[in-house]
Amino acid sequence: MSNNHTVDDEKRAAAEAALEYVKPGMRLGLGTGSTAEHFVRALAPRVKAGLKLIAVATSERTATLAQELGIAVSDLNMVRHLDLTVDGADEIGPGLTVIKGGGGALLREKIVAFASKRMVVIADGAKLVDTLGRFPLPVEIARFGWHVTMERVAEAAARCGCSQNLMRLRGGEAHPFATDGGNYIADCAAESIPDPERLARSLEAIPGVVGHGLFIGMASIALIGKPAGVTTLELPHH
Repeated sequence: MSNNHTVDDEKRAAAEAALEYVKPGMRLGLGTGSTAEHFVRALAPRVKAGLKLIAVATSERTATLAQELGIAVSDLNMVRHLDLTVDGADEIGPGLTVIKGGGGALLREKIVAFASKRMVVIADGAKLVDTLGRFPLPVEIARFGWHVTMERVAEAAARCGCSQNLMRLRGGEAHPFATDGGNYIADCAAESIPDPERLARSLEAIPGVVGHGLFIGMASIALIGKPAGVTTLELPHH
């Protein structure tokens, strides 16, 4: 390994390794974020060379990139069932529980992942953690009563044993970030999430929470780019 090895190299290596899982004729979900963009860029020459597939994008940004690179993008309503989704992650914890949504596309990402037979997560080595939560958990919330919803999210984090429950409206009150679906995002700095399943259930029970960045039981494979190469983490088949 040369000294100028970068995190971006790790992302690119993981993205390129994911091409192994793409087969001709597949219905493929394309993720959002820097690592997923590497995957879209790596996929494009294969499509140009004649690889036939149907692609669905998890964000407007990914759809635009794919189309610029010559990958036709379909509508999930037309395709309905996907064979595979390849997407990045902000954190990957034990049992391939994942935090996503740093880029703000978590709701669409989750809808696409849920419609897929398999989800392959691609990431650089720093994303692998022993306990989720150092990365603030994105929670997509309705604009109506957002302040109240954020208070409920903080209470849920406290009840579920998170080390802390500091809430921040992404973008701030003056210029709040809006998702592709027109919602806000509250980032919950939990520091550690000891029981992701419990927190997920608690968040889903709050009116006003449209979605959250805990992806549990969705990823079956994680490809982690490291200085020495790509490590494959796979859940045992049930």
